[in-house]
Amino acid sequence: MSSGWLQRNTLRHVVTMSDAAFLKLAAFDADDLQVISAQMQDAVIKVGDMTYLPRQRKLALVANRFDWDDSQGKRSGPYLRRLTGLQFARVQGVRSRRIRREQSDAVLELLSIDFEAGNPPGGTVVLRFAGGGDLSLDVECIEAMLEDLGPQWVTSTRPAHGTSEAR
Repeated sequence: MSSGWLQRNTLRHVVTMSDAAFLKLAAFDADDLQVISAQMQDAVIKVGDMTYLPRQRKLALVANRFDWDDSQGKRSGPYLRRLTGLQFARVQGVRSRRIRREQSDAVLELLSIDFEAGNPPGGTVVLRFAGGGDLSLDVECIEAMLEDLGPQWVTSTRPAHGTSEAR
């Protein structure tokens, strides 16, 4: 993962770490995964900050997560983003569609994380991105971990989803 990019972008507009608690979530079933999906909605991820580790059977990524909990009830900014790590264990294979893996600086916007059941407890975890790309993880079972990694920072924009409330 490109730690230089993370350091340059994370150290701007920093709010002290004591200002808010760090989020740490685990998912072991489809309902748990939907909670992680809601927290990761509109996260931005550089292609080079996602890696598949076949020997460890893990996919790991680092994202700039929009803090939806902080934005509740706000009609205008400032809003917050957080540096967040997300990993999936027990991954047997990874496929991508409409993601140019050779463009490590390309930025993806995560829309959702879904689970398509297969032979229980396995199936496919699908990370869906704006623009129609997706990353499909064939998993033995759902085992995911989300953890905020560093300080939060201020952003003036809130992701828009075509509703009158979004800005």
